Amino acid sequence: MLPLVYHPIYSQLDLPEGHRYPITKYRLLYDYLNCELNITNRAITAFHQPIPIEAHELKSLHCPDYIEALVNNSLPAAKMRRIGFPWSQQLIDRTLMSAAGTRLTVDLAFEHGIGIHLSGGYHHAHHDFGSGFCLINDLAFAARHALTLDGIEKVMIIDCDVHQGDGTATLLADEPNIITFSVHCDKNFPARKPDSDIDLALPKSTTTNEYIETFESILNLALAQHQPDFILYDAGVDIHKDDELGYFDISLNGIFERDRLVLNHCHSDRIPIAAVVGGGYRKDHQQLIKLHTQLVHAAIAVYQPERMFRP
Repeated sequence: MLPLVYHPIYSQLDLPEGHRYPITKYRLLYDYLNCELNITNRAITAFHQPIPIEAHELKSLHCPDYIEALVNNSLPAAKMRRIGFPWSQQLIDRTLMSAAGTRLTVDLAFEHGIGIHLSGGYHHAHHDFGSGFCLINDLAFAARHALTLDGIEKVMIIDCDVHQGDGTATLLADEPNIITFSVHCDKNFPARKPDSDIDLALPKSTTTNEYIETFESILNLALAQHQPDFILYDAGVDIHKDDELGYFDISLNGIFERDRLVLNHCHSDRIPIAAVVGGGYRKDHQQLIKLHTQLVHAAIAVYQPERMFRP
């Protein structure tokens, strides 16, 4: 079975009219996968629902004072503006649930070889501040959790969102057992890009062929050098040529090929992989759904039921 993680709260956030963040895409993606594709009736996939984490669980990763101020609505207005959302209890509840979803995806991937979270990828959250629609860093949180699992001694985060995973880089800079690998546009948010363990910064207008060829060569080297026991994969679709916040020239098929490339490596090398859908920005949220489903299509293509494994 291909485990998919989802909770309705992911799209239950009231935002000002015209807000840039595509909050409805999670519900639309779930509805498309569950109904229009009808994949649950193929005995290939299964949906799982997380239970929210408690705020105190984040205090070993993020600054305790930041977490307290965040959940109690006492962050300075400037820090909330940097995050990009107005504060609400809905926002906090959704954030804690999404972090729980990425952690659950790690557990499911450990059991089944793969898991996909229909949210996640909040990689701009730093130790003591949030940024770019990211309040807490679910990737760093889940990577630390993966290291507590039996036999997992090294984790690699492969972040293919078009924006560099700056928060992940700073949070995990001193953790030798978690390798941060970011593939992103060099002239895009964030303006300051702290060093990941591996950074592949590609120029604006990078084409599908250029992206896949360059990424594949660096991915091969990274996996050979670090030999991770577990991979967290941010499958952001804001690399697409029509994304409103990305500057690449990547096709729909290019997204599929990127996802299949990563999943093929994990399957053939028997590395459990927990994937999150990451970023993607359109005023018409429905236009994002076909892009995000490429991850699920790639997973079904690679992980046929008879080929699933237990690490």
